[in-house]
Amino acid sequence: MNLQSKLAILADAAKYDASCASSGATQRDSVGGRGMGSTEGMGICHSYAPDGRCISLLKILLTNFCQYDCLYCVNRVSSNVQRARFAVDEVVQLTLDFYRRNCIEGLFLSSGIIQSPDYTMEQVVEVARVLREEHDFRGYIHLKTIPDASPELMESAGRYADRLSINIELPTAEGLKALAPEKDSAAIDRSMARMALHIGESRAARKEQAAQAIVSMPQSRTTRRASVPHFAPGGQSTQMIVGADATSDRTILATSARLYGVHRLRRVYYSAFSPIPDAARALPLIAPPTVREHRLYQADWLMRFYGFAHEEIVPPSQGGMLALDMDPKLAWAIAHRERFPVNLNTAPRELLLRVPGFGVQTVDRLLAARRVRRLRHADLARLHVPLKKVLPFVEAADYRPGRALDATDLAAQLAPPPLQRGLFD
Repeated sequence: MNLQSKLAILADAAKYDASCASSGATQRDSVGGRGMGSTEGMGICHSYAPDGRCISLLKILLTNFCQYDCLYCVNRVSSNVQRARFAVDEVVQLTLDFYRRNCIEGLFLSSGIIQSPDYTMEQVVEVARVLREEHDFRGYIHLKTIPDASPELMESAGRYADRLSINIELPTAEGLKALAPEKDSAAIDRSMARMALHIGESRAARKEQAAQAIVSMPQSRTTRRASVPHFAPGGQSTQMIVGADATSDRTILATSARLYGVHRLRRVYYSAFSPIPDAARALPLIAPPTVREHRLYQADWLMRFYGFAHEEIVPPSQGGMLALDMDPKLAWAIAHRERFPVNLNTAPRELLLRVPGFGVQTVDRLLAARRVRRLRHADLARLHVPLKKVLPFVEAADYRPGRALDATDLAAQLAPPPLQRGLFD
């Protein structure tokens, strides 16, 4: 099979991996003729994946051969799909060639499991090693790691990659056992814990080094020690499949909150289940609504940046599911009208962040403005916030919402209007 055919198969096979963002990488460049590549986005032409995602990484599988039989995976051993496999040198050459053409800013590499987890992980790490050490590639590298691989190989991956990810696959251990019996949720958790430990130690060592200086005699010049090696400076991420089993949104968010708190993950990605050919009977026949994935990302943002606890985003009264017709922040505000209106001139940052229609940047601007004067209704208009959504929940120097919060049809007033679907939607 020629290289172009392999690329067509293995790039398409990688489209289900959502966790390929490049934030958090160490800043490197090739200014002055040193090396090749950059982790900065200047001059990068973004590519579009078949599912419409705008990406700037060469996102491929090393191979779609796999000895596991995960029921939800199109590349499972029992799946009737065309198979292909790259050699290490082929992945290296493709990455360099695409970078020279200014098509990508780095590499996202995953793989099916061949021979053994250690053998597969060794091949994945070797791609990164060759790029870094033999070609001085300074662009972004994201490696999808294999939980059952040896700790030594996982450590090697962290030395060469900007970010590592270990897919948790499903939100619960019971779901993973039912749909992917060869995978061990405890092993995934242990691998995440080891990665978090290495990442934390590396960051602490670099922070300590930056605070210490060495005085070199006799010139008494201040110098610094040799640089502490980076270990996955972009942190680690994971991906969960949504809708392959009956797990509720409340449980999904609880799992995400645990991963953020215990393993200090940079991101949890949510991927709506997509029906596959020759699917097992245990899987649903249709995909969940894509808006469910969107609501989970919104709820995830509330946990990470807005101070919400996971258990308050989805109350038990909703059957453990997020409302699909309303964003979770607005749904929470309507359910807790007693917390409003919020005074723009006196409320702390934590309360302002809970106002529907306010983002983190908007709140920071309001706090900066009220240090010099009292905020008025016109200030909201200047910030270009969605006034219809914001005004029932705030009060300013010259504005009161009156009885707007008491309206029985408040949810209907603020919910987005229904859209007429097309004939083939």
